[in-house]
Amino acid sequence: MRELLGASLRAERVSQGRTLREVSSGARVSLGYLSEVERGQKEASSELLAAICSALEVPMSSVLSTVSNEMAVQELAQHKAVTPLRVRKPVAQAAA
Repeated sequence: MRELLGASLRAERVSQGRTLREVSSGARVSLGYLSEVERGQKEASSELLAAICSALEVPMSSVLSTVSNEMAVQELAQHKAVTPLRVRKPVAQAAA
């Protein structure tokens, strides 16, 4: 989830043509920390996420919705890749 959130934030920033420095300044977070969040190396608290979204002028719900949709796609892909296990019926024990 960290990586998906970071990728979503980075995509939004890049689509706006903004630099890390501009967004980090607007969000009042260090440039290095924002970079780590975007790369999925740091977990953004809800307060930090709100500040970044505010600096990007994008609703947090929009970012979280994008992340949720991407997670659903990945989960579906993983589910299809998993081969179901065969369930063996228990062997009946002989009466003593």
